[in-house]
Amino acid sequence: MIDDESARAVRHWRATAPDTVLLDGFHALKHALRFGAEVRAAVTSDKAAAVELAEDLADDLTGVIADLLVEVDTGTLRDLVPRVHPTRVAALAVRRGRRANLDELSQRPRQAPVVVLDNPRNLGNVGAVVRLAAGFGATGVVTTGDIDPWHPNAVRSGAGLHFATAVERLPGDALPEGPLYALDPEGEDIRSMAIPDDALLAFGSERHGISPELRKRATRLVALPMRPQVSSYNLATSVAMALFHWGGPA
Repeated sequence: MIDDESARAVRHWRATAPDTVLLDGFHALKHALRFGAEVRAAVTSDKAAAVELAEDLADDLTGVIADLLVEVDTGTLRDLVPRVHPTRVAALAVRRGRRANLDELSQRPRQAPVVVLDNPRNLGNVGAVVRLAAGFGATGVVTTGDIDPWHPNAVRSGAGLHFATAVERLPGDALPEGPLYALDPEGEDIRSMAIPDDALLAFGSERHGISPELRKRATRLVALPMRPQVSSYNLATSVAMALFHWGGPA
């Protein structure tokens, strides 16, 4: 039988869900809170286990998480989310403001590159890139094309780190200012150059690579080292290699 607190939490969740972003799992909630997300609702089917996890992995947030979480039964949690995360935690947060994101992306001089994903097709890859960008301290991630980088599948893959960096979708002709370094197999070896802090690092789609329009506009074409007969790297791997090169010794 569902108690009054759980019943109120379920009603609040259903009223809040259409205008918020799903944080799927404990780690997504933890990261979102650390980077200032406004969390509107949080539920779990095992509050004691979730608080114990917070004590082990996020002792800076244990009290906050304990106050936010409302315990609901397993069946109710299953009804509220597309699939139950192994940590049995889910939350809803307000998406980062577009205006603030655009201001952050356009601010000059930038102290770190903007990652541009040119018409990506795989939402899991988009989320993985957001997670990388947050970890490296990139200014943000911009996508072109028709998929939403804040889609629930991308947020799930990003483990809540969409709140740690500026993530937006923009038309290809409205990218932030800055030198455009486009990853392309015909480019110069990345090991032969330094990538400026205010660069746009552009990566093509998983199947087709960089678009002809973006390739034409590039300040420089950049190639990652690759063994002959290997056709490509995974998108997130390519981004990680480029950001690691940017952040490494000059």
